[in-house]
Amino acid sequence: MAEKFGLAVVTGASTGIGYELARCCAEAGYDLVVAADEPEIVRAADDFRALGVQAEAVEADLATAEGVEKLYVALAGRPVELLLANAGRGLGHAFLDQEVADIRRVIDTNITGTILLVHRIGRDMRLQNRGRILFTGSIAGFMPGSFQAVYNASKAFIDSFSWALRNELKDTDVTVTCLMPGPTDTEFFERADMTDTKVGSDPSKMDDPAKVARIGFDAMMKGEAGVVTGFSNKIQAAMAHLLPAGMVAEQHRKLAEPGSGKSQ
Repeated sequence: MAEKFGLAVVTGASTGIGYELARCCAEAGYDLVVAADEPEIVRAADDFRALGVQAEAVEADLATAEGVEKLYVALAGRPVELLLANAGRGLGHAFLDQEVADIRRVIDTNITGTILLVHRIGRDMRLQNRGRILFTGSIAGFMPGSFQAVYNASKAFIDSFSWALRNELKDTDVTVTCLMPGPTDTEFFERADMTDTKVGSDPSKMDDPAKVARIGFDAMMKGEAGVVTGFSNKIQAAMAHLLPAGMVAEQHRKLAEPGSGKSQ
């Protein structure tokens, strides 16, 4: 059994990058409270317990204040060493063709719920003057996201917010890291209804979620500010800063417009 190092909280941990982040925590000897808005989180917790740690599953809708509170109450006052704020939701298609309820759910999941949770647990970390926070941002946050506009804008918020919070906490022993992956082989594109797009139709060009998670976990444990995963994603992120926003938006359109993957 691995040596125990404290408690880690991982959101969006039922599948994909969040599942792999939780696995990294378990392999490093951290007990877990894992959360997601689907029953699969119970199975995921069973997997993590098999690695020799305690793992509690919380099925909660983290797009709501009630869901965030349910997760926080489940901590029962235990100090949190690691908070991995990974829960997120995508949404494809043109903005004016999307339903307002779906738009709000992306914003509430990616931004509002994330900020509420980090505010609660971050205050506790500051009080104990100890802890590490990892946000799952995205290189999408660097790009005007044609046909993925709300998602990209939400990740721009998270990318920016993580750097600001890190600066505010620089005189404490609480660190903040932002993981910024590119397209990753998860259920994201199916759930966002983007499997017919160029970016979402070819898993061979996507990153391995286990590798992405390991890079993010290691960066968090080193206290690094942020990390973009994958060489091609680093180039894409750099170009997004250099090129005019209109040009980047047009490039994103070619990747995310519905039907763009059919000729691939």
